[in-house]
Amino acid sequence: MSATETIHVDGVWRAAASGATREVLDPADAKTLALVAEGGADDTDAAIAAARRAFDSGPWPHTPVADRAALLRRVADLLQRDREDIALIESRDTGKTLEEGRVDVDDVTNAFRYFADLVMNESGGRVVDAGSPEVHSVVVHEPVGVCAMITPWNYPLLQASWKVAPALAAGNTFVLKPSEVTPLSTVHLVKLLLEAGLPNGVANLVTGAGDPVGARLSDHPDVDLVSFTGGLASGTKVMQAAAPSVKKVALELGGKNPNVVFADACATEEGFDTAVDQALNAAFIHSGQVCSAGARLIIEESVRDRFVAELARRAEKIKLGRGTEDGVECGPLVSAQQLAKVEAYVASAREEGAVVRCGGNRPAPSEVRPATGYFYEPTVLDYCHGEMRVVREETFGPILTVETFHTEDDAVALANDTEYGLAGAVWTSDPGRARRVAGRLRHGTVWINDYHPYLPQAEWGGFGKSGVGRELGPAGLAEYRESKHVYQNLNPRPVRWFSG
Repeated sequence: MSATETIHVDGVWRAAASGATREVLDPADAKTLALVAEGGADDTDAAIAAARRAFDSGPWPHTPVADRAALLRRVADLLQRDREDIALIESRDTGKTLEEGRVDVDDVTNAFRYFADLVMNESGGRVVDAGSPEVHSVVVHEPVGVCAMITPWNYPLLQASWKVAPALAAGNTFVLKPSEVTPLSTVHLVKLLLEAGLPNGVANLVTGAGDPVGARLSDHPDVDLVSFTGGLASGTKVMQAAAPSVKKVALELGGKNPNVVFADACATEEGFDTAVDQALNAAFIHSGQVCSAGARLIIEESVRDRFVAELARRAEKIKLGRGTEDGVECGPLVSAQQLAKVEAYVASAREEGAVVRCGGNRPAPSEVRPATGYFYEPTVLDYCHGEMRVVREETFGPILTVETFHTEDDAVALANDTEYGLAGAVWTSDPGRARRVAGRLRHGTVWINDYHPYLPQAEWGGFGKSGVGRELGPAGLAEYRESKHVYQNLNPRPVRWFSG
């Protein structure tokens, strides 16, 4: 396999049919990290055809559940074997720290093991009482077919696993398209699937741009399901393209997530320090390039001055640099385009009256921070309100906006004042208030006195324009299945509805 043979179709690694290639850049210094195949419509059609043959005529959909689960566990073991190599790939490709890359590999491992356990522990179907001992009626689950999977650039390996693991557990075949910006760990994952013994044609990979690869996956009539994680505009196009063939669609489209802090959560020094620390984690992990980032701090007025001052003081001390360097706490943004987008949001916030408490600029170069890298300072914007672009739109960068409230109703109203509804958090020492507010928030995940943890056993998805469908948990497996009702008459007799 050469460096540019990153398209995998029916068991064969190949270059793009057109011969086109794409440079993958290291965001820490903007130098070329790798050269990959730039697939197009012909490559996509070939991959879909291979997945179709493997589903219609191949062994995988009919492989016993125990064997499918065993393969998933072998993949998990291989992920741990290659943990350091994959973490390094993810760090250099996305810009995140090496430690964040290691955590990603562990989370991916857990996802494969979880779905292996889930399918092994399922019953053979749900019995439906037909009201007669002469009828056996059961609802069974079957694989949906050929699945198209389109993943984002911020968590390429993790997001791929959330789709690949349940799809394989259910017996599907698939074509996977990683982001053209960060494809390298996904290429490695497909290699591990093959090493684990997955039959040819089950896993197919096309590296290339959203147009034409993602567009073709979305509208192709031989694709039965398309699962997309990414931005709202692209997700809307995916849904529109999928509509004529009425294929199943699962979309996770990001969020603008509130982190609501009540004064009682800060009544003790420990409580105050914990809430500040978690507000930093919520906003600035992976330079804020997280769909569930707590980018909106919504804080009770009585503690806002002290809280924001401490938040800004600590944000200024975050160590920026190349993610593979010791001591670095936050890496670069993923691309020049993303850096320009973040700069534009901060400029618009200033114009609309926000006060910059810290950050707001590119940092000075250093030994661990090349001048050509896409670095931006962690930025805290105070005196924000819901009419500002920076508050309403998903910035996907190290920007934290601050809004204030006086009453519980105010807090809920502010938190729900968004077209998204992916995630949010509530900080309070009052258990009753915690349950009330969490119950009123229109977000798919609500953390109470915490931020960012997720469980493979729990469904992940959102309300509003954060998307449709669910990943992880039993609902994540259900996305990759169809239900079939099997009605068996044990003693068939004529019914004589008609004369003759």
